[in-house]
Amino acid sequence: MPSGEQGVRISLSAVVIALRDRRACVLTTEGEAGAAALPFGPFAPARDRTFELALRAFVTAQTGFHLGFVEQLYTFGDAGRDSPRATPGPDHRREVSIGYLALTADSATTPAADARWTPVLDFFPWEDRRQGGPPAADALTEILTAGLRAWAGDDARRLARSESLFALTPAHRWNEGRVLERYELLYEAGLVAEAARDRDAPLPETPPGRAMVSDHRRILATGLGRLRSKLKYRPVLFDLMPSLFTLSELQAAAEAVAGLTLHKQNFRRGVERTGLVEATGQLSTGTGGRPAELFRVSSAEGQGGEAMGLPLPAQR
Repeated sequence: MPSGEQGVRISLSAVVIALRDRRACVLTTEGEAGAAALPFGPFAPARDRTFELALRAFVTAQTGFHLGFVEQLYTFGDAGRDSPRATPGPDHRREVSIGYLALTADSATTPAADARWTPVLDFFPWEDRRQGGPPAADALTEILTAGLRAWAGDDARRLARSESLFALTPAHRWNEGRVLERYELLYEAGLVAEAARDRDAPLPETPPGRAMVSDHRRILATGLGRLRSKLKYRPVLFDLMPSLFTLSELQAAAEAVAGLTLHKQNFRRGVERTGLVEATGQLSTGTGGRPAELFRVSSAEGQGGEAMGLPLPAQR
């Protein structure tokens, strides 16, 4: 083994997403200096039979929450990457962090004392493109636009990336799935708190979004981007829904994840065409107004044919 290297240490991180009060939330714990962290822990080959079993065990130990379905996201192990190691230590081992995505409809479960459900868009406020958002959203857009243009300067490549990813001109359209690329651009431009931390530089005057420990916001961005992309070709949204729901609740869930305002009639027509839901003949009494029909996932969903996602007809 080359001098200065002490082998590889593997850590596992969990992006656990649920819906609470019509907001997409992620399960977080308290990290160093009170910063938010994803549930994470080391993989010990002598102790742990598989990555997934190790992940499930330490998520339960740290949060009291039991995971359902999980899928592997990505392996973060770039040599010389700027972000700190996911599991700090004195032996300077090469760190490999494996991220997992988990979805649950069981957000009513109260996590352990030092764990909580945190709105995903608290970490990525620029990803909320819904109409009628808070006035602060417009101010944030102006700050990011100015910061990116200042960083790009006369560099045509930097400017093109900024305009494409953040749709800074009418010629560019917002692509909700490119969450990780946008976060990494802001990191490169020194506009997020993690960039200042990792470079021992002064904090930006108004760093957008809540910072996280180590590279956990990067891992979370990967998870949110994966989930948004899967909405269109897999019926993953139902993994976040209760067994019975109204179409308004289904649309609100899609909007919370995608960060977009959807066209109501087009969304409903699209859902009906997929055949993914079926009416129950029951009415919801908790809508606060006229009772709405309750639906459930179709009993025929997933039986033959290609799996389908849900339409996302955004209002432009």
